[in-house]
Amino acid sequence: MRPAGRAETDSLYFDYPHFPFVRPAEPDGRAVRHRVAIVGAGPVGVTAALELARHGIESVVLDDKATVNDGSRAICISRHSLEILQQLGVDTPFVAKGLGWTRGRTYFRDREIFRFEMPHSEQERFLPMINLQQQYIEQFLIDKAGESELVELRWQSAVTDVSQDESGVTLEVSTPEGDYRLECDYLLAADGARSVVRKAFGLALHGEAYEGRYVIADIHLRSGFPTERRAFFHSPALPDTTILVHKQPDDIWRIDYQLGPDEDPDQAVAEASIRERVGLIVREVLGEGDDWELEWWSLYKAYTLALDDYRHGRVLFIGDSAHLVPIFGVRGLNNGLADAANAGWKLAWVLKGLAPDRLLDSYSPERRGATLDVFTNAGKSTRFMTPPSRGYRLMRDAALTLALTNDYASGFANPRQVTPYTYAGSPLTMPDDAGFIAGPIPGAPLCNHRLGEGDYLLDHLGSGFTLLYFSRDGQVDAALAERLAVLQAQDKRIDLLAIAREAPAESALKDVDGSLFAAYGAETGSAYLVRPDRHVAARWKRLDPADFEPAIMTAVGGK
Repeated sequence: MRPAGRAETDSLYFDYPHFPFVRPAEPDGRAVRHRVAIVGAGPVGVTAALELARHGIESVVLDDKATVNDGSRAICISRHSLEILQQLGVDTPFVAKGLGWTRGRTYFRDREIFRFEMPHSEQERFLPMINLQQQYIEQFLIDKAGESELVELRWQSAVTDVSQDESGVTLEVSTPEGDYRLECDYLLAADGARSVVRKAFGLALHGEAYEGRYVIADIHLRSGFPTERRAFFHSPALPDTTILVHKQPDDIWRIDYQLGPDEDPDQAVAEASIRERVGLIVREVLGEGDDWELEWWSLYKAYTLALDDYRHGRVLFIGDSAHLVPIFGVRGLNNGLADAANAGWKLAWVLKGLAPDRLLDSYSPERRGATLDVFTNAGKSTRFMTPPSRGYRLMRDAALTLALTNDYASGFANPRQVTPYTYAGSPLTMPDDAGFIAGPIPGAPLCNHRLGEGDYLLDHLGSGFTLLYFSRDGQVDAALAERLAVLQAQDKRIDLLAIAREAPAESALKDVDGSLFAAYGAETGSAYLVRPDRHVAARWKRLDPADFEPAIMTAVGGK
Protein backbone atom coordinates (compact mmCIF):
# COMPACT_ATOMS: atom_id res chain seq x y z
CA MET A 1 0.00 0.00 0.00
CA ARG A 2 1.05 3.59 -0.61
CA PRO A 3 -0.01 6.92 0.90
CA ALA A 4 -3.22 8.53 -0.29
CA GLY A 5 -2.90 10.29 -3.61
CA ARG A 6 -0.03 8.13 -4.86
CA ALA A 7 -0.37 5.33 -7.40
CA GLU A 8 0.84 1.79 -6.74
CA THR A 9 4.06 2.42 -8.66
CA ASP A 10 4.56 6.03 -7.51
CA SER A 11 7.76 5.50 -5.54
CA LEU A 12 10.02 8.00 -3.79
CA TYR A 13 13.14 6.26 -5.08
CA PHE A 14 12.43 3.60 -7.73
CA ASP A 15 11.27 4.04 -11.33
CA TYR A 16 8.99 1.10 -12.02
CA PRO A 17 9.41 -0.32 -15.54
CA HIS A 18 6.46 -1.20 -17.75
CA PHE A 19 6.60 -4.52 -19.56
CA PRO A 20 4.24 -4.60 -22.55
CA PHE A 21 2.37 -7.65 -23.70
CA VAL A 22 4.08 -9.14 -26.76
CA ARG A 23 1.88 -11.46 -28.78
CA PRO A 24 3.45 -14.95 -28.93
CA ALA A 25 3.06 -17.56 -31.66
CA GLU A 26 0.48 -19.78 -29.94
CA PRO A 27 -2.63 -17.52 -30.20
CA ASP A 28 -2.15 -17.45 -33.97
CA GLY A 29 -2.31 -21.21 -34.19
CA ARG A 30 1.39 -21.90 -34.56
CA ALA A 31 2.34 -24.96 -32.56
CA VAL A 32 5.35 -24.39 -30.30
CA ARG A 33 6.70 -26.99 -27.90
CA HIS A 34 8.84 -25.48 -25.13
CA ARG A 35 11.42 -27.48 -23.25
CA VAL A 36 10.80 -25.62 -19.96
CA ALA A 37 8.09 -23.20 -18.91
CA ILE A 38 8.39 -21.18 -15.70
CA VAL A 39 5.35 -19.62 -14.04
CA GLY A 40 6.34 -16.50 -12.12
CA ALA A 41 8.88 -13.82 -13.04
CA GLY A 42 9.87 -12.95 -9.49
CA PRO A 43 13.45 -13.41 -8.24
CA VAL A 44 13.18 -17.19 -7.95
CA GLY A 45 11.58 -17.77 -11.35
CA VAL A 46 14.01 -15.56 -13.27
CA THR A 47 16.98 -17.03 -11.39
CA ALA A 48 15.83 -20.49 -12.52
CA ALA A 49 15.61 -19.26 -16.13
CA LEU A 50 19.14 -17.85 -15.92
CA GLU A 51 20.45 -21.09 -14.41
CA LEU A 52 18.90 -23.07 -17.26
CA ALA A 53 20.41 -20.63 -19.76
CA ARG A 54 23.81 -21.09 -18.11
CA HIS A 55 23.55 -24.72 -19.19
CA GLY A 56 22.27 -23.89 -22.68
CA ILE A 57 18.57 -24.67 -22.06
CA GLU A 58 15.82 -22.39 -23.36
CA SER A 59 12.85 -21.44 -21.20
CA VAL A 60 9.73 -19.29 -21.38
CA VAL A 61 8.73 -17.33 -18.27
CA LEU A 62 5.11 -16.24 -17.78
CA ASP A 63 3.87 -13.60 -15.34
CA ASP A 64 0.52 -11.86 -15.00
CA LYS A 65 2.04 -8.50 -14.04
CA ALA A 66 3.29 -5.63 -16.22
CA THR A 67 6.04 -4.52 -13.84
CA VAL A 68 8.08 -5.75 -10.88
CA ASN A 69 6.58 -6.31 -7.44
CA ASP A 70 5.91 -3.21 -5.36
CA GLY A 71 7.60 -2.48 -2.05
CA SER A 72 10.86 -3.65 -0.53
CA ARG A 73 9.58 -7.15 0.45
CA ALA A 74 12.60 -9.50 0.61
CA ILE A 75 15.63 -7.30 1.24
CA CYS A 76 18.49 -9.41 2.65
CA ILE A 77 20.69 -11.38 0.26
CA SER A 78 23.14 -13.83 1.80
CA ARG A 79 26.71 -14.52 0.71
CA HIS A 80 25.67 -17.95 -0.58
CA SER A 81 22.98 -16.32 -2.74
CA LEU A 82 25.50 -13.80 -4.06
CA GLU A 83 27.69 -16.72 -5.09
CA ILE A 84 24.72 -18.14 -7.00
CA LEU A 85 24.27 -14.77 -8.68
CA GLN A 86 27.98 -14.68 -9.52
CA GLN A 87 27.61 -17.98 -11.38
CA LEU A 88 24.85 -16.33 -13.40
CA GLY A 89 27.04 -13.32 -14.17
CA VAL A 90 24.71 -10.84 -12.48
CA ASP A 91 26.38 -10.18 -9.11
CA THR A 92 28.00 -6.84 -10.06
CA PRO A 93 24.88 -4.59 -9.89
CA PHE A 94 23.79 -6.28 -6.65
CA VAL A 95 27.09 -5.52 -4.93
CA ALA A 96 27.27 -2.00 -6.39
CA LYS A 97 23.78 -1.05 -5.20
CA GLY A 98 23.35 -3.16 -2.06
CA LEU A 99 24.44 -2.20 1.46
CA GLY A 100 26.68 -4.85 3.01
CA TRP A 101 26.62 -5.75 6.68
CA THR A 102 28.07 -8.19 9.18
CA ARG A 103 26.59 -7.13 12.52
CA GLY A 104 23.29 -7.16 14.37
CA ARG A 105 22.19 -5.72 17.70
CA THR A 106 19.32 -6.58 20.02
CA TYR A 107 17.88 -4.15 22.59
CA PHE A 108 15.66 -4.76 25.60
CA ARG A 109 13.88 -1.64 26.78
CA ASP A 110 16.61 0.95 26.16
CA ARG A 111 19.71 -1.22 26.58
CA GLU A 112 21.72 -3.33 24.15
CA ILE A 113 21.75 -6.94 25.38
CA PHE A 114 23.16 -8.87 22.42
CA ARG A 115 25.44 -8.26 19.48
CA PHE A 116 26.26 -10.82 16.80
CA GLU A 117 28.94 -10.79 14.12
CA MET A 118 28.48 -13.03 11.10
CA PRO A 119 31.65 -14.91 10.10
CA HIS A 120 33.71 -13.02 7.56
CA SER A 121 37.35 -13.02 6.46
CA GLU A 122 39.57 -11.85 3.62
CA GLN A 123 39.06 -15.28 2.02
CA GLU A 124 35.56 -14.24 0.96
CA ARG A 125 34.64 -12.20 -2.11
CA PHE A 126 31.27 -11.16 -0.68
CA LEU A 127 30.11 -9.86 2.69
CA PRO A 128 27.85 -12.19 4.69
CA MET A 129 24.76 -10.15 3.81
CA ILE A 130 23.67 -7.20 1.69
CA ASN A 131 20.44 -5.23 1.95
CA LEU A 132 18.68 -4.48 -1.32
CA GLN A 133 15.01 -3.84 -2.03
CA GLN A 134 13.20 -6.53 -4.01
CA GLN A 135 12.37 -4.09 -6.83
CA TYR A 136 16.09 -3.81 -7.60
CA ILE A 137 16.61 -7.56 -7.17
CA GLU A 138 13.94 -8.26 -9.76
CA GLN A 139 15.07 -5.49 -12.10
CA PHE A 140 18.68 -6.67 -12.17
CA LEU A 141 17.65 -10.28 -12.83
CA ILE A 142 15.15 -9.29 -15.53
CA ASP A 143 17.74 -7.07 -17.22
CA LYS A 144 20.15 -10.02 -17.30
CA ALA A 145 17.46 -12.33 -18.67
CA GLY A 146 16.72 -9.78 -21.38
CA GLU A 147 20.29 -10.14 -22.62
CA SER A 148 19.89 -13.89 -23.15
CA GLU A 149 18.51 -15.44 -26.32
CA LEU A 150 17.60 -18.49 -24.23
CA VAL A 151 15.09 -16.71 -21.96
CA GLU A 152 11.70 -15.51 -23.24
CA LEU A 153 9.78 -13.30 -20.79
CA ARG A 154 6.02 -13.13 -21.36
CA TRP A 155 4.36 -10.36 -19.35
CA GLN A 156 0.64 -9.83 -18.75
CA SER A 157 0.23 -13.58 -19.26
CA ALA A 158 -1.77 -15.20 -16.47
CA VAL A 159 -1.70 -18.98 -16.12
CA THR A 160 -5.24 -20.06 -15.25
CA ASP A 161 -4.95 -23.84 -15.32
CA VAL A 162 -2.32 -26.59 -15.62
CA SER A 163 -2.47 -30.27 -16.53
CA GLN A 164 0.11 -32.92 -17.36
CA ASP A 165 0.53 -36.41 -18.77
CA GLU A 166 3.51 -38.71 -19.28
CA SER A 167 4.78 -36.67 -22.23
CA GLY A 168 4.56 -33.12 -20.92
CA VAL A 169 2.69 -30.25 -19.29
CA THR A 170 -0.08 -28.04 -20.72
CA LEU A 171 -0.80 -24.53 -19.46
CA GLU A 172 -3.89 -22.43 -20.11
CA VAL A 173 -2.82 -18.79 -20.46
CA SER A 174 -4.97 -15.64 -20.38
CA THR A 175 -3.67 -12.42 -21.99
CA PRO A 176 -4.98 -8.98 -23.01
CA GLU A 177 -5.41 -10.35 -26.56
CA GLY A 178 -7.13 -13.60 -25.70
CA ASP A 179 -6.41 -17.04 -24.29
CA TYR A 180 -4.09 -19.73 -25.59
CA ARG A 181 -2.60 -23.08 -24.69
CA LEU A 182 1.13 -23.57 -24.04
CA GLU A 183 2.85 -26.94 -24.07
CA CYS A 184 6.20 -27.82 -22.50
CA ASP A 185 8.28 -30.81 -21.48
CA TYR A 186 8.75 -29.63 -17.87
CA LEU A 187 7.32 -26.88 -15.69
CA LEU A 188 8.92 -24.92 -12.86
CA ALA A 189 6.27 -23.39 -10.58
CA ALA A 190 7.61 -20.15 -9.12
CA ASP A 191 4.25 -18.44 -8.71
CA GLY A 192 4.46 -17.76 -5.00
CA ALA A 193 2.37 -18.33 -1.90
CA ARG A 194 -0.95 -18.34 -3.81
CA SER A 195 0.40 -20.66 -6.50
CA VAL A 196 -2.10 -21.33 -9.29
CA VAL A 197 -0.02 -24.35 -10.33
CA ARG A 198 -0.19 -25.86 -6.88
CA LYS A 199 -3.96 -25.36 -6.72
CA ALA A 200 -4.45 -26.82 -10.21
CA PHE A 201 -3.07 -30.14 -8.97
CA GLY A 202 -4.94 -30.01 -5.66
CA LEU A 203 -1.71 -29.87 -3.64
CA ALA A 204 -1.59 -28.28 -0.19
CA LEU A 205 1.08 -26.81 2.05
CA HIS A 206 1.33 -28.39 5.49
CA GLY A 207 2.81 -27.01 8.67
CA GLU A 208 2.20 -24.28 11.20
CA ALA A 209 0.80 -20.73 11.12
CA TYR A 210 2.05 -18.45 13.91
CA GLU A 211 -0.12 -15.97 15.75
CA GLY A 212 2.15 -12.96 15.36
CA ARG A 213 1.44 -10.37 12.66
CA TYR A 214 3.79 -7.63 11.56
CA VAL A 215 3.39 -4.37 9.72
CA ILE A 216 6.22 -3.80 7.24
CA ALA A 217 6.85 -0.13 6.43
CA ASP A 218 9.39 1.56 4.17
CA ILE A 219 10.25 5.17 4.92
CA HIS A 220 12.64 7.71 3.42
CA LEU A 221 14.92 8.95 6.20
CA ARG A 222 18.41 10.43 6.13
CA SER A 223 20.37 8.94 9.02
CA GLY A 224 24.02 8.25 9.66
CA PHE A 225 23.40 5.02 11.53
CA PRO A 226 25.41 2.12 10.06
CA THR A 227 23.94 -0.76 8.08
CA GLU A 228 23.17 -3.51 10.57
CA ARG A 229 20.19 -5.49 11.74
CA ARG A 230 18.55 -4.03 14.86
CA ALA A 231 15.83 -5.64 16.98
CA PHE A 232 14.00 -3.92 19.85
CA PHE A 233 11.95 -5.59 22.58
CA HIS A 234 9.74 -3.52 24.89
CA SER A 235 11.00 -0.25 23.44
CA PRO A 236 9.92 3.13 24.84
CA ALA A 237 7.86 3.76 21.70
CA LEU A 238 5.85 0.51 21.63
CA PRO A 239 6.36 -1.27 24.97
CA ASP A 240 4.45 -4.45 24.06
CA THR A 241 5.82 -4.78 20.54
CA THR A 242 8.85 -6.28 18.81
CA ILE A 243 10.50 -3.96 16.26
CA LEU A 244 13.02 -4.76 13.51
CA VAL A 245 14.96 -2.09 11.60
CA HIS A 246 17.08 -2.41 8.44
CA LYS A 247 18.80 0.27 6.38
CA GLN A 248 18.36 0.02 2.61
CA PRO A 249 19.84 1.88 -0.38
CA ASP A 250 18.52 5.33 -1.35
CA ASP A 251 18.00 6.37 2.30
CA ILE A 252 15.10 3.95 2.63
CA TRP A 253 14.61 2.33 6.02
CA ARG A 254 12.63 -0.84 6.58
CA ILE A 255 10.70 -0.92 9.86
CA ASP A 256 8.80 -4.03 10.93
CA TYR A 257 6.65 -3.89 14.06
CA GLN A 258 4.45 -6.49 15.68
CA LEU A 259 0.72 -6.07 16.16
CA GLY A 260 -0.93 -6.99 19.42
CA PRO A 261 -3.03 -10.19 19.55
CA ASP A 262 -6.29 -8.24 19.85
CA GLU A 263 -5.56 -5.58 17.24
CA ASP A 264 -7.74 -5.25 14.16
CA PRO A 265 -5.37 -5.73 11.20
CA ASP A 266 -7.52 -3.57 8.92
CA GLN A 267 -7.30 -0.67 11.35
CA ALA A 268 -3.59 -1.31 11.93
CA VAL A 269 -2.76 -0.84 8.24
CA ALA A 270 -4.80 2.35 7.89
CA GLU A 271 -2.47 5.16 6.83
CA ALA A 272 -3.11 7.25 9.94
CA SER A 273 -2.17 4.32 12.20
CA ILE A 274 0.98 3.61 10.18
CA ARG A 275 2.10 7.23 10.39
CA GLU A 276 1.45 7.42 14.13
CA ARG A 277 3.41 4.29 15.03
CA VAL A 278 6.25 4.79 12.59
CA GLY A 279 6.62 8.36 13.87
CA LEU A 280 6.97 7.04 17.44
CA ILE A 281 9.61 4.51 16.34
CA VAL A 282 11.58 7.11 14.39
CA ARG A 283 11.62 9.56 17.30
CA GLU A 284 11.86 7.38 20.37
CA VAL A 285 13.70 4.29 19.10
CA LEU A 286 15.90 5.56 16.29
CA GLY A 287 16.42 8.97 17.88
CA GLU A 288 15.65 10.88 14.67
CA GLY A 289 13.38 13.84 13.99
CA ASP A 290 10.15 14.14 12.06
CA ASP A 291 11.80 14.71 8.68
CA TRP A 292 10.79 11.40 7.10
CA GLU A 293 8.42 10.32 4.34
CA LEU A 294 6.22 7.25 4.15
CA GLU A 295 6.96 5.13 1.06
CA TRP A 296 5.05 1.81 1.28
CA TRP A 297 3.63 -0.66 3.79
CA SER A 298 2.14 -4.13 4.04
CA LEU A 299 0.99 -6.74 6.55
CA TYR A 300 2.92 -9.94 7.25
CA LYS A 301 2.12 -13.19 9.07
CA ALA A 302 4.65 -15.90 9.88
CA TYR A 303 4.25 -19.45 8.55
CA THR A 304 6.25 -22.66 8.42
CA LEU A 305 4.45 -24.48 5.62
CA ALA A 306 5.69 -26.79 2.88
CA LEU A 307 4.56 -29.26 0.27
CA ASP A 308 5.08 -32.92 1.14
CA ASP A 309 6.96 -33.37 -2.15
CA TYR A 310 8.45 -30.61 -4.31
CA ARG A 311 8.25 -32.76 -7.43
CA HIS A 312 4.89 -33.61 -8.97
CA GLY A 313 5.54 -35.56 -12.15
CA ARG A 314 6.97 -33.12 -14.67
CA VAL A 315 6.40 -30.15 -12.37
CA LEU A 316 8.97 -28.88 -9.85
CA PHE A 317 7.90 -26.34 -7.23
CA ILE A 318 10.46 -23.67 -6.29
CA GLY A 319 10.36 -20.77 -3.85
CA ASP A 320 7.14 -19.80 -2.08
CA SER A 321 5.05 -22.12 -4.25
CA ALA A 322 6.81 -24.98 -2.41
CA HIS A 323 7.23 -23.49 1.05
CA LEU A 324 6.50 -20.48 3.24
CA VAL A 325 9.09 -19.59 5.89
CA PRO A 326 9.27 -16.79 8.47
CA ILE A 327 11.24 -13.65 7.66
CA PHE A 328 13.33 -13.98 10.82
CA GLY A 329 16.88 -14.92 9.84
CA VAL A 330 16.21 -13.71 6.25
CA ARG A 331 15.52 -17.18 4.90
CA GLY A 332 12.66 -16.78 2.41
CA LEU A 333 14.33 -15.32 -0.67
CA ASN A 334 17.67 -17.02 -0.01
CA ASN A 335 15.99 -20.40 0.33
CA GLY A 336 14.15 -19.80 -2.93
CA LEU A 337 17.29 -18.85 -4.86
CA ALA A 338 18.91 -22.09 -3.72
CA ASP A 339 15.80 -23.95 -4.96
CA ALA A 340 16.22 -22.33 -8.37
CA ALA A 341 19.90 -23.24 -8.64
CA ASN A 342 19.27 -26.83 -7.54
CA ALA A 343 16.30 -27.45 -9.83
CA GLY A 344 17.89 -25.59 -12.73
CA TRP A 345 21.09 -27.59 -13.13
CA LYS A 346 19.36 -30.93 -12.61
CA LEU A 347 16.65 -30.19 -15.17
CA ALA A 348 19.28 -28.99 -17.64
CA TRP A 349 21.30 -32.19 -17.29
CA VAL A 350 18.20 -34.33 -17.81
CA LEU A 351 17.12 -32.37 -20.88
CA LYS A 352 20.60 -32.59 -22.40
CA GLY A 353 20.68 -36.34 -21.93
CA LEU A 354 23.55 -36.16 -19.45
CA ALA A 355 21.53 -37.66 -16.59
CA PRO A 356 18.45 -39.89 -16.20
CA ASP A 357 15.08 -38.41 -15.29
CA ARG A 358 15.43 -39.84 -11.78
CA LEU A 359 18.03 -37.13 -11.07
CA LEU A 360 15.00 -34.88 -10.58
CA ASP A 361 13.84 -37.15 -7.75
CA SER A 362 16.75 -35.80 -5.67
CA TYR A 363 15.40 -32.24 -5.85
CA SER A 364 12.71 -32.73 -3.23
CA PRO A 365 14.76 -34.51 -0.54
CA GLU A 366 17.55 -31.96 -0.91
CA ARG A 367 15.48 -28.78 -0.98
CA ARG A 368 12.68 -29.98 1.29
CA GLY A 369 15.42 -31.04 3.69
CA ALA A 370 16.73 -27.49 3.53
CA THR A 371 13.23 -26.15 4.24
CA LEU A 372 12.79 -28.38 7.28
CA ASP A 373 16.16 -27.17 8.57
CA VAL A 374 14.92 -23.61 8.07
CA PHE A 375 11.76 -24.48 9.99
CA THR A 376 13.82 -25.71 12.93
CA ASN A 377 15.86 -22.51 13.20
CA ALA A 378 13.31 -19.98 12.01
CA GLY A 379 10.69 -21.58 14.22
CA LYS A 380 12.84 -20.91 17.27
CA SER A 381 13.39 -17.32 16.17
CA THR A 382 9.69 -16.84 15.44
CA ARG A 383 8.61 -18.13 18.84
CA PHE A 384 11.09 -15.74 20.44
CA MET A 385 10.14 -12.75 18.30
CA THR A 386 6.39 -13.42 18.44
CA PRO A 387 5.59 -15.70 21.40
CA PRO A 388 2.58 -17.87 20.46
CA SER A 389 1.25 -18.12 24.03
CA ARG A 390 1.40 -16.42 27.41
CA GLY A 391 3.84 -19.09 28.61
CA TYR A 392 6.23 -18.48 25.73
CA ARG A 393 6.00 -14.74 26.33
CA LEU A 394 6.83 -15.12 30.03
CA MET A 395 9.87 -17.26 29.17
CA ARG A 396 10.99 -14.83 26.45
CA ASP A 397 10.70 -11.81 28.74
CA ALA A 398 12.49 -13.67 31.56
CA ALA A 399 15.40 -14.41 29.19
CA LEU A 400 15.52 -10.77 28.10
CA THR A 401 15.52 -9.60 31.72
CA LEU A 402 18.33 -12.02 32.59
CA ALA A 403 20.33 -10.75 29.63
CA LEU A 404 20.46 -7.28 31.15
CA THR A 405 22.97 -8.51 33.71
CA ASN A 406 24.03 -11.96 32.53
CA ASP A 407 25.89 -12.48 29.25
CA TYR A 408 24.99 -16.17 29.08
CA ALA A 409 21.31 -15.30 28.61
CA SER A 410 21.85 -12.91 25.71
CA GLY A 411 22.24 -15.80 23.28
CA PHE A 412 18.50 -16.44 23.48
CA ALA A 413 18.12 -13.31 21.33
CA ASN A 414 20.30 -14.72 18.56
CA PRO A 415 18.29 -14.44 15.28
CA ARG A 416 20.07 -17.50 13.80
CA GLN A 417 20.85 -15.96 10.42
CA VAL A 418 20.44 -18.10 7.32
CA THR A 419 23.25 -20.51 6.43
CA PRO A 420 23.52 -22.73 3.33
CA TYR A 421 22.20 -26.24 3.77
CA THR A 422 24.40 -29.34 3.59
CA TYR A 423 23.00 -32.20 1.48
CA ALA A 424 24.71 -34.85 3.60
CA GLY A 425 21.78 -37.28 3.37
CA SER A 426 21.16 -36.77 -0.35
CA PRO A 427 21.11 -39.80 -2.69
CA LEU A 428 23.64 -37.88 -4.79
CA THR A 429 26.19 -37.51 -1.99
CA MET A 430 28.96 -40.04 -1.30
CA PRO A 431 30.05 -41.00 2.24
CA ASP A 432 32.86 -38.90 3.64
CA ASP A 433 36.51 -39.90 3.75
CA ALA A 434 37.47 -40.28 7.41
CA GLY A 435 40.96 -38.94 6.71
CA PHE A 436 39.85 -35.30 6.53
CA ILE A 437 40.07 -32.98 9.52
CA ALA A 438 39.19 -29.78 7.62
CA GLY A 439 37.30 -28.58 4.56
CA PRO A 440 33.67 -28.79 3.39
CA ILE A 441 32.13 -32.22 3.91
CA PRO A 442 30.21 -34.02 1.12
CA GLY A 443 26.91 -32.21 0.62
CA ALA A 444 28.22 -28.85 1.83
CA PRO A 445 28.81 -25.89 -0.48
CA LEU A 446 32.37 -25.31 -1.58
CA CYS A 447 34.22 -22.73 0.53
CA ASN A 448 35.66 -19.71 -1.21
CA HIS A 449 39.36 -18.82 -0.89
CA ARG A 450 41.36 -15.79 -1.92
CA LEU A 451 44.06 -16.61 -4.45
CA GLY A 452 45.27 -13.11 -5.21
CA GLU A 453 44.09 -9.56 -5.72
CA GLY A 454 40.49 -9.80 -6.94
CA ASP A 455 40.94 -13.54 -7.59
CA TYR A 456 39.03 -16.22 -5.68
CA LEU A 457 38.61 -19.97 -5.94
CA LEU A 458 34.92 -19.86 -6.90
CA ASP A 459 35.76 -17.57 -9.83
CA HIS A 460 37.31 -20.56 -11.58
CA LEU A 461 34.35 -22.95 -11.51
CA GLY A 462 32.59 -23.77 -14.77
CA SER A 463 28.96 -24.69 -15.38
CA GLY A 464 29.45 -28.46 -15.08
CA PHE A 465 31.07 -30.68 -12.47
CA THR A 466 34.53 -29.71 -11.26
CA LEU A 467 37.24 -31.99 -9.92
CA LEU A 468 39.31 -29.94 -7.51
CA TYR A 469 42.64 -31.80 -7.48
CA PHE A 470 45.51 -30.99 -5.12
CA SER A 471 49.09 -31.76 -6.21
CA ARG A 472 52.63 -30.54 -5.83
CA ASP A 473 52.99 -29.01 -9.29
CA GLY A 474 49.53 -29.24 -10.86
CA GLN A 475 50.22 -32.53 -12.62
CA VAL A 476 47.47 -35.15 -12.45
CA ASP A 477 47.87 -38.89 -11.94
CA ALA A 478 48.03 -40.49 -15.40
CA ALA A 479 45.30 -43.05 -14.69
CA LEU A 480 43.01 -40.30 -13.39
CA ALA A 481 43.72 -38.12 -16.42
CA GLU A 482 42.80 -41.04 -18.67
CA ARG A 483 39.47 -41.60 -16.90
CA LEU A 484 38.72 -37.87 -17.05
CA ALA A 485 39.39 -37.84 -20.78
CA VAL A 486 36.98 -40.75 -21.34
CA LEU A 487 34.20 -39.02 -19.39
CA GLN A 488 34.82 -35.71 -21.12
CA ALA A 489 34.62 -37.48 -24.48
CA GLN A 490 31.16 -38.66 -23.40
CA ASP A 491 30.24 -34.98 -22.86
CA LYS A 492 29.95 -35.42 -19.10
CA ARG A 493 31.05 -31.79 -18.61
CA ILE A 494 33.69 -32.38 -15.93
CA ASP A 495 36.35 -29.72 -15.57
CA LEU A 496 39.68 -30.32 -13.89
CA LEU A 497 40.85 -27.56 -11.56
CA ALA A 498 44.31 -28.41 -10.25
CA ILE A 499 45.72 -26.69 -7.16
CA ALA A 500 49.52 -26.66 -6.98
CA ARG A 501 51.84 -26.00 -4.06
CA GLU A 502 54.69 -24.83 -6.26
CA ALA A 503 55.70 -24.16 -9.89
CA PRO A 504 52.26 -25.05 -11.22
CA ALA A 505 51.49 -26.27 -14.68
CA GLU A 506 50.01 -23.63 -16.95
CA SER A 507 46.40 -24.62 -16.28
CA ALA A 508 46.76 -25.02 -12.49
CA LEU A 509 46.10 -22.54 -9.70
CA LYS A 510 48.94 -21.85 -7.28
CA ASP A 511 48.35 -21.99 -3.56
CA VAL A 512 50.82 -19.25 -2.72
CA ASP A 513 51.09 -19.81 1.04
CA GLY A 514 49.62 -23.28 1.48
CA SER A 515 46.48 -21.88 3.10
CA LEU A 516 44.16 -23.42 0.53
CA PHE A 517 45.62 -26.88 1.14
CA ALA A 518 45.17 -26.31 4.86
CA ALA A 519 41.61 -24.98 4.59
CA TYR A 520 40.59 -28.06 2.63
CA GLY A 521 42.55 -30.52 4.78
CA ALA A 522 44.32 -31.57 1.58
CA GLU A 523 47.59 -33.23 0.73
CA THR A 524 49.12 -34.22 -2.59
CA GLY A 525 46.56 -36.44 -4.32
CA SER A 526 43.52 -35.14 -2.42
CA ALA A 527 40.43 -34.24 -4.45
CA TYR A 528 36.94 -32.77 -4.19
CA LEU A 529 34.17 -33.49 -6.71
CA VAL A 530 32.00 -30.38 -6.96
CA ARG A 531 28.50 -30.27 -8.47
CA PRO A 532 27.29 -27.52 -10.84
CA ASP A 533 25.63 -25.79 -7.87
CA ARG A 534 28.97 -25.70 -5.96
CA HIS A 535 27.99 -28.40 -3.45
CA VAL A 536 30.55 -31.11 -2.78
CA ALA A 537 29.45 -34.51 -4.10
CA ALA A 538 32.46 -36.47 -2.81
CA ARG A 539 35.98 -35.98 -1.51
CA TRP A 540 39.02 -38.18 -1.12
CA LYS A 541 42.07 -37.71 1.06
CA ARG A 542 43.95 -39.50 -1.68
CA LEU A 543 41.92 -40.20 -4.82
CA ASP A 544 42.05 -43.68 -6.31
CA PRO A 545 41.14 -43.17 -10.01
CA ALA A 546 38.86 -46.23 -9.82
CA ASP A 547 36.66 -44.40 -7.29
CA PHE A 548 36.07 -41.35 -9.45
CA GLU A 549 33.60 -42.60 -12.05
CA PRO A 550 31.25 -44.26 -9.51
CA ALA A 551 31.07 -40.96 -7.64
CA ILE A 552 30.16 -39.13 -10.85
CA MET A 553 27.47 -41.67 -11.67
CA THR A 554 26.00 -41.32 -8.17
CA ALA A 555 26.08 -37.52 -8.40
CA VAL A 556 23.98 -37.50 -11.60
CA GLY A 557 21.38 -39.91 -10.25
CA GLY A 558 22.75 -42.98 -11.97
CA LYS A 559 22.96 -45.12 -8.87
